[in-house]
Amino acid sequence: MSASATVESSDPIVVRAACPHDCPDTCALLVSVKDGVAISVRGDPDHPTTHGKLCAKVARYTERTYHPGRLLQPMKRVGPKGSGQFAPVSWDEALADIAARLKSIAARDPEAILPYSYGGTLGFVQGESMAARFFHRLGASLLDRTICSAAGEAGLNAVIGGKLGMDVEQFAHSKLILIWGSNSITSNLHFWTYAQQAKRAGAKLVCIDPWRNDTAEKCHEHVQLRPGTDAALAYALMHELITHDWLDHDYIAQHTLGFDALKARAMEWPPERAAAVCGVPVEQIRQLARDYGTLAPAAIRMNYGLQRVRGGANAVRAIACLPALIGAWRHEAGGLLLSSSNHFKADTAALERPDLLAGRTPRTINMVTIGDDLLRGSSPAFGPRVEAVIVYNCNPLAVAPEGDKVRAGFARDDLFTVVLDHFQTDTADYADYVLPATTQLEHVDVHKSYGHRYWLANNAAIAPLGEAKPNTEIFRLLAARMGFTDPCFAESDEQIAAQAIAADARNGDIAWASLKTTGWAKLPGAAAPLAHGGFATPSGKCEFWSQREADTGRDPLPEVLLPYECAETTPELAARYPLAMISPPARNFLNTSFGAVDSLRALEGQPLLLLHPQDAARRGIADGATVRVRNDRGSVQLQAHLSDRTRVGQVVGLGIWWRKHSPDGKNVNTLTHQQLTDLGAGPCFYDCLVEVAAA
Repeated sequence: MSASATVESSDPIVVRAACPHDCPDTCALLVSVKDGVAISVRGDPDHPTTHGKLCAKVARYTERTYHPGRLLQPMKRVGPKGSGQFAPVSWDEALADIAARLKSIAARDPEAILPYSYGGTLGFVQGESMAARFFHRLGASLLDRTICSAAGEAGLNAVIGGKLGMDVEQFAHSKLILIWGSNSITSNLHFWTYAQQAKRAGAKLVCIDPWRNDTAEKCHEHVQLRPGTDAALAYALMHELITHDWLDHDYIAQHTLGFDALKARAMEWPPERAAAVCGVPVEQIRQLARDYGTLAPAAIRMNYGLQRVRGGANAVRAIACLPALIGAWRHEAGGLLLSSSNHFKADTAALERPDLLAGRTPRTINMVTIGDDLLRGSSPAFGPRVEAVIVYNCNPLAVAPEGDKVRAGFARDDLFTVVLDHFQTDTADYADYVLPATTQLEHVDVHKSYGHRYWLANNAAIAPLGEAKPNTEIFRLLAARMGFTDPCFAESDEQIAAQAIAADARNGDIAWASLKTTGWAKLPGAAAPLAHGGFATPSGKCEFWSQREADTGRDPLPEVLLPYECAETTPELAARYPLAMISPPARNFLNTSFGAVDSLRALEGQPLLLLHPQDAARRGIADGATVRVRNDRGSVQLQAHLSDRTRVGQVVGLGIWWRKHSPDGKNVNTLTHQQLTDLGAGPCFYDCLVEVAAA
């Protein structure tokens, strides 16, 4: 099997690659190439977690790569911002003009320049390597990349010390699996395979989620709680575990900190109180606690949906306390998994070179608040007005909250915007220059996973199409135009890939030189690393009570914090906008990365709003009707689908559609707000009140 394809041949060759997208599965790919053309992308049957299967999205990766709408040459805006009117230009002209504009701004204040990027690729090479070096050397503003997982990370860090957890392969042997805040069939398909193995062996599967998603449909039980009430449910489970003595007293004594304080807090949350807050039956809570306390090994698969509300980090904190109470960590098939990222060790300093800041401390702008921040003027508190934004691996006009403000910010005539992308996205429509980037089949990269424990290599399977260039090469060329002569800007993608995997015990002897040939390699270490304690907290214990949180003036115990927008916290707002809206991903989308793929868009049909029949009847809305969903931040036009898969008083706006593919040029993020989570400064996408009426 070939590591890379560089010559033409009459017989197909197979290239080892990796899925780059923002999904915990990080699949190992096999790309078949004939005469320089990728003819298929399939899952590696030998990779244990991929086991030869891909999601419907990545299975169509050749369609994405060879799509007629691919950007294949640099484009310069020739019409008004937002019009999408561009003319082709040479790389030389584009780079010269971009560098001249950035030099002019940087001469006044480099912090007026902002990078904006996220998970369009999760690779260490094409993500934040050469790009980070460029912006550090420039002295540009820093970006706080919190839009996905920051609250959950902060919650885990407070209790267990980092993004650590079960080996996903061990879920096949669990006897109880709580799938909490996750539609695994859509967003974590290969975990679902292990859950199904456990189910066939007699395990009980319970889905805890505000709507009856595809995963809930396939579980034995669905706990359909109100959005943002997960911490209350977790405390009620603790109440029952303690009351019935379903506890591992030895594990608690040896490996936890603050049990007495946690017990006192938990006793304030009997099932009756939690049932009223969560909107679920009391007996369902009691039975869930009984199952969790008596079926061993018990496992929890959390995902990031539950932390996209005001109290999201504290909800994760509360849930993360549960495994230690029953000693679930003792078992290979017990404990929890939200993210496995900290089982790996990447050398981010070598990749991103923060030393290039040379002692400067630029301001940091949170990517969640980009709508407000692009509309701010200069001030002592904020710093200089943002004059330039370089967007790569992201589509902020579609994914950032309060979308009308985001659009207004990017529509500023005095804002210089450069977008690196594969397609002319919503954001690209507002750019001054659009630069064509390579897809995963056309460049080198190295990946870790946040859902399993394998490093993966991505070898270039085909030559770049048209004039497309890797992100790394684009930033190399810009650095040269800016006069940056530091040796790191001359490093090749192969050299960068070799730097990604740190020399660290967590990685064992895994190195790029062998990984690019084998395609993947598993981390060393025990399947149950917390069986005997050894948490990554300052105390080395599972910290129910956190001194670090106390030192910052926050509650040292997990808190129950209800949403910013709900009847309890904002009754006047709830009277005007009585429906809670959540906006989980549609099955055939992954954020906005696959929005250009025609076949996937056809499978979704059009932007939908799931509305409970009782709520529809009160508003005179028929199934299939076009409705206007609104709040004080704006409105969006969707098609109503009447369904009891959502709760009374709750709507589900499936996302994330590109704005330009929506009936009125807007999507559900028109309605979401820019307030931040309790910890981690993340977004609150599922903390949103709306009203619905026939359009």
